[in-house]
Amino acid sequence: MDEVEALVFDVFGTVVDWRSSVAAELQALGKEHGVSSDTDWVKFVNQWRMGYITNTRRIAEGGSGPLNVDILHKETLEGMLDSPEWSHVGRAWDAQVRESINLAWHRLNGWPDTVEGLQALKRLKIISTLSNGNVRLLVDMAKHAKLPWDMIFSTELFGTFKPSPKAYLSACHHLSLPPAKCAMVAAHIYDLRAAAAQGMRTIYVRRPNEDEEALSTMGGIVKSKADGGEFDIVVNSFLELAEILGKSK
Repeated sequence: MDEVEALVFDVFGTVVDWRSSVAAELQALGKEHGVSSDTDWVKFVNQWRMGYITNTRRIAEGGSGPLNVDILHKETLEGMLDSPEWSHVGRAWDAQVRESINLAWHRLNGWPDTVEGLQALKRLKIISTLSNGNVRLLVDMAKHAKLPWDMIFSTELFGTFKPSPKAYLSACHHLSLPPAKCAMVAAHIYDLRAAAAQGMRTIYVRRPNEDEEALSTMGGIVKSKADGGEFDIVVNSFLELAEILGKSK
């Protein structure tokens, strides 16, 4: 990996723990507004996230829809709150509350290794996002979670969403690097496979409860090329990745 000059990171799930972060805000807001205490907020946030995944992939494949994730999140949220399953929440939250909770995605917390790991990696390589999150969301999140990016790339800037090839190639282009000198860092197999198809190097980071469906098709095991797998490096944390890359210098 000596030839790699830039690391581009998926953000949701790879850099930040979206599930715990949003669920905690939902629970606090539910309590404040008298929503039933047995409401399953983890289920709620998982469904909300699935709406994001479904719509970004559909648009990446040429479907119509907004390229701003704040808008997509709000549309999904409104649909959920109008549904029979979550109507008791919808009745408790007025327009102002809904606008506020939609911005919970701007306030996601990093994994325990995130900040220290990114700081260590920043000393070795260019570090940048490559996320479907819109620009303002990623800027707010960086400030909130103290993420030390050299550059923020949002697919909003490129008029598409991952896993469109345009997203990966555009990031490499703006870094003035060929894909072979950029590595995609992600906790999601589909993201890494899409990056590899464009000639990028790939680094898989194991994160709790991420990519469960994809992992099930692989027996729950992801291996590096050195161990007979498909990705260049497989690690459990950014700190481990920094140690590996530091030794290769």
